[in-house]
Amino acid sequence: MAQPDSKKIFFENLSGAGKAIAVLTSGGDAQGMNAAVRAVVRMGLYVGAKVYFIHEGYQGMVDGGDNIKEASWESVSSMLQIGGTVIGSARCKEFRAHEGRLKAAHNLVQRGITNLCVIGGDGSLTGANLFREEWSGLLTELVEQGAIEEESVQKYSALHIVGMVGSIDNDFCGTDMTIGTDSALHRIIEVVDAIMTTAQSHQRTFVLEVMGRHCGYLALVSALACGADWVLIPEMPPEDGWEDKMCQKLSATRSRGTRLNIIIVAEGAIDRHGKPITSSLVKDLVVKNLGFDTRVTILGHVQRGGTPSAFDRILASRMGVEAVLALLETTANTPACVVSLSGNQSVRLPLMECVQMTQAVQKAMDEKRFEDAVKLRGRSFQNNLRTYKLLAHRKPESDLPVSNFNVAVLNVGAPAAGMNAAVRSAVRVGISQGHKMFAVSDGFEGFSKGQIKEVKWADVGGWTGQGGSLLGTKRTLPAKHVEKIAEQMKKHNISALLVIGGFEALLSLLELQTARGRYDEFCVPMVMVPATVSNNVPGSDLSIGADTALNAITSTCDRIKQSASGTKRRVFIIETMGGYCGYLASVGGLASGADAVYIYEEPFDIRDLQANVEHLTEKMKTSIQRGLVLRNENSNDNYTTDFIYQLYSEEGKGVFDCRKNVLGHMQQGGAPSPFDRNFGTKISAKAMQWVTNKLQETFRQGRVFANTEDTCCLLGMRRRALVFQPVVQLKDETDFVHRIPKEQWWLKLRPLMKILAKYKTSYDVSDSGILEHVVGSRPKELDAAVAM
Repeated sequence: MAQPDSKKIFFENLSGAGKAIAVLTSGGDAQGMNAAVRAVVRMGLYVGAKVYFIHEGYQGMVDGGDNIKEASWESVSSMLQIGGTVIGSARCKEFRAHEGRLKAAHNLVQRGITNLCVIGGDGSLTGANLFREEWSGLLTELVEQGAIEEESVQKYSALHIVGMVGSIDNDFCGTDMTIGTDSALHRIIEVVDAIMTTAQSHQRTFVLEVMGRHCGYLALVSALACGADWVLIPEMPPEDGWEDKMCQKLSATRSRGTRLNIIIVAEGAIDRHGKPITSSLVKDLVVKNLGFDTRVTILGHVQRGGTPSAFDRILASRMGVEAVLALLETTANTPACVVSLSGNQSVRLPLMECVQMTQAVQKAMDEKRFEDAVKLRGRSFQNNLRTYKLLAHRKPESDLPVSNFNVAVLNVGAPAAGMNAAVRSAVRVGISQGHKMFAVSDGFEGFSKGQIKEVKWADVGGWTGQGGSLLGTKRTLPAKHVEKIAEQMKKHNISALLVIGGFEALLSLLELQTARGRYDEFCVPMVMVPATVSNNVPGSDLSIGADTALNAITSTCDRIKQSASGTKRRVFIIETMGGYCGYLASVGGLASGADAVYIYEEPFDIRDLQANVEHLTEKMKTSIQRGLVLRNENSNDNYTTDFIYQLYSEEGKGVFDCRKNVLGHMQQGGAPSPFDRNFGTKISAKAMQWVTNKLQETFRQGRVFANTEDTCCLLGMRRRALVFQPVVQLKDETDFVHRIPKEQWWLKLRPLMKILAKYKTSYDVSDSGILEHVVGSRPKELDAAVAM
């Protein structure tokens, strides 16, 4: 495939020749660890380094022998979709002692290993840093014992460490998301969604206990994602008297006609006095005080199991590559670092700064400084907690501010999973800020017909887990019906608009802004929240619904590849959605381990197709049994899915056979992923807060009048921040013919996908992580904690 220009080609500047890298997984396992191991091995081999597996974590490093094995390209094939860690993980008491670390150092020096990539939690990474600090002393000791030669001390004088955090609890400070967290949330939400159906049938209350002995992230985010009635976490114990407040809340919810209650308890939940709050204690309280039929479900290790989500595969793959880059760039004076993502940007953080901050959280909790503990967890955690309280706990009418503003919410364009969570969030935040909220059915077409009605708090209960668009959505643009829409705006006295949708929503806001010159009714604050599976909205790196679609593609590709298990060699040609935007195909290809991905943004010709076929043929002859090729639906008018299928079938004769699949609308359906539920919830809440501020700014002489560019905005994620951008300013960034942004951040991931598929390609490292400090490493605007 044609290659993009690269400002900086790393393999010319950062050679791994003569270096040896070892990768190990330590502590508790987490889904996605295998994707990280695969990326480290393949990137390491790609740059010319020797790469070793260390089986069974630090125990394998201490024991040596067959536990430390050289890795090959083929040894990490078909492991992307496997949960846990195939190289094993173990907690090792021996490594904690000096004698154990001495044995480990001897085993590494024997193989010339001076670069370690450690995937684990804070304990594992702290141990690695201690090992690094002691390294020269350990080598001197080994020389004195006669175990190694004097020249080895000079040759292997420094040990370089890079960490990746693998932990389902997301309890490591300084990182937005740890490997495994998103997959664990998938397991929890799958269970919650299933339990809600049976709870509804029997009018039951369910108490769910989730993992998190010292960190309430899983409990908090799953409560936010399913709209739980109550959540109990260790960082923020409930105030004294919480038992009565919780029962009053449950009773009030039932009195409004709800047939079920969900309470989520972190396993480490405590009260203000440090006394444990167990799931059975909560159940007994509900039964005793309310007499509700109540059941307890303890999820346990199911949260650690199963296949990794698309997010975790991409996170782990990107971090594995970044870890190798960090090792290649490190010097004897470089501190050990952790690689992670902030927003969608790679970052490198000093390992011990992160560890110390993580330990400071526990210290604050032990000293009952709970407000400090929440702050130390970071902006993401704070924002999750604030948003949950705002949406779950309804204030009495008497406590609500009175704004006298009517705000309308509508969906525009194709349905996307997570739209309903965004609507629910907007409605409840709007009500809590004193507005009257109106829901418009069937987009602007429905608006013109007067399909608009007031919505109350309870009307959007249970919406977070629903796929599609419960309001109804259409692609119709407002220009056709602008006069009728203006009439409806006047009739219902609408003072602001929140539009949730894809490219059509952007076009709609541009049309409404133009119409302000003719109709004063459109001189109101208007904001758009991007929601489309195609992720093709200019001004935002991510859209609501794209993560759910990626998971649908990834899980389907896993099944399709598995269907060829045990049969002769086979290549699958798979067509994805996205219009002219290649996001789903490219990122889905990275998450599925695709061999080639064809998209509109990266033009290809018959020579590229031929080169890909030959490359795949060569791989099929030597190692792999299954090949995967993805094609975006509009990547090329002539090189259709059928054409590519026929080409591969003909050219692969005698080596492999072909099958093709068009995934179609299954990519738009299904329940929203935890990421989309929370992204939709939080970005919509931020949009409503902006609406409130703009209403106050533009209210003059008894009416709202907003006609400046900055009162008609798109709220999007840009690199590491959520940013409000006037839609007029996005015109220059937009290819209106093909309905895509002119620049797209994810194109930088394509070389990564090709490298992991064994292509020789250029890789731009100008955007790779630079070492930052934990405090102040997040921009101020990132209070919406984009990556959950």
